[in-house]
Formats: sequence, C-alpha cells, structure tokens
Amino acid sequence: MKVTLCHTCALGRGGFAPRLAQALDAAGVAAEVTTVECLSGCTRPSSVAFRAPGKTAYLFGDLTEADLDDLTRFAQLYARSPDGQFADARPLGALRFKALARIPG
Repeated sequence: MKVTLCHTCALGRGGFAPRLAQALDAAGVAAEVTTVECLSGCTRPSSVAFRAPGKTAYLFGDLTEADLDDLTRFAQLYARSPDGQFADARPLGALRFKALARIPG
C-alpha cells in the first residue's frame, strides 16, 4: 500500500508522515508513506491518499493530528480488503466525513 501526504499543507509540513509511518508499522500495516508537493485538496487541506494495486484509492482531507488513530484503523481495514471497498463506513470513524474522493481500482 502507498500512503501519500500533501507536503504543502500544514499536516505534511508538520512532520506527520514519519508519525503515520510509525503508527502503521506498529499496527502491522505494510505501507510506503511519502509526501508530494500538492494533492490538490486545497479546499479541504491536509490531505492524504491511500492506494494499492487493484484496489479502490481514497483521498481524505481536513485532517489533523487527532485523525492518526482513524487513519491507522482505515489502513488496517484497507489492507485486509480484497478490493478496497467498504460496505459500511462506520468503522472508519471520522474519516467517513473527510473523504474527498474514492477512485475505482
């Protein structure tokens, strides 16, 4: 799984990527966490994208440090999902309200 944070946004500039990578590693999620200059989520800044081959990709925005646990839980569920789809969004916590895009795999 590849996890990409917007480096232009406050969360990306604040060193969140290493903390997210550590949380995912501690949760047993194999992920490459990187940053890019911009994810074009500027109307809802502090964006992060999750993608994996053959799976639906997700883009979340309006993120803060407080979303670390929900992002980790999402990554665990995403890793276990065969296609990246979720029939029930409630286990995603606050992230279900922060989705900017869901892109079919």
